[in-house]
Amino acid sequence: MGFTIGGNRDMRSGSRRRGRTSESTTVAEYTGLWGWDVVPGARAARSSGGGRNECSCGDHGCPSPGAHPLSFAPGVPAGATMDAAAAAWEQVPGAAVLLPLGRSFDVLEVAEYAGGHALVRLERMGLPLGPVAVTPHGRAQFFVAPGAAAELPELLYRMGWDDADLDLRCLGPGDHITAPPSDLGGLGPVRWLRPPTLDTAGRPPHARLVLGTLAYLSHRAGA
Repeated sequence: MGFTIGGNRDMRSGSRRRGRTSESTTVAEYTGLWGWDVVPGARAARSSGGGRNECSCGDHGCPSPGAHPLSFAPGVPAGATMDAAAAAWEQVPGAAVLLPLGRSFDVLEVAEYAGGHALVRLERMGLPLGPVAVTPHGRAQFFVAPGAAAELPELLYRMGWDDADLDLRCLGPGDHITAPPSDLGGLGPVRWLRPPTLDTAGRPPHARLVLGTLAYLSHRAGA
C-alpha cells in the first residue's frame, strides 16, 4: 500500500499531485468550510502474513492500528486555507483525516441499525440535527454540541435511562474520530449518513434533543 507516513518522501510528482488534490481538498473543506480542526492519523494495512492489521505509525504492537493520531504530526486548525492544508498534508502523505472531539462537537455513538432508525425518526419529528457518520464496523456517530460527554450521565439519569443496558457512548475531549472518506483501521472508509451543511456544521444540536430517541432505539435493538 505504499505506507509513507513519517518515512519515505520520494513520491513521484504525479502521485503527489493526485494525493494532494483529494486529501488536501478534503482537509481544506473541513477546516475552511465547516470550521473544524483536523489531525493527521495513521493508516492500517493487512500484514504480509495475513494476520492482524499493521499500523503506519511503525509500532508493531500498536493497540489501535490505523485508528489514532500521528504523534509527530501537527494538526491543521479550523479556518486553514487550501494552501495551508496542502502544505500540511504534504508532510504526511497517505495520512487519514481525523477530527478531534470536544472543540466544535462531541459525538454520540450507537449501533448503525439503531442509529439509522433514530435518524429517520428524528427527521420526521423535525428536530435539529447535526452531521451523522457511519463507520465500516457498524457504528453511527451523531455530532452534538461540545460538552455532551461530561453531561451524559446526568442526562441519562434525568431521562430514566441511567440503569438501562444501552449500546450507547459519548466521545468527547481527548477522543478522535476518523472522518469520511478516510479508511478506519483497514476495514474500509467512513461515510456520511447525513453530511454536514453550513447550517449544521457549526451549530450541532444539544445532546438532550437527540439522546432520548437514540437511547430508546438502542435499548430496543439490544432487547
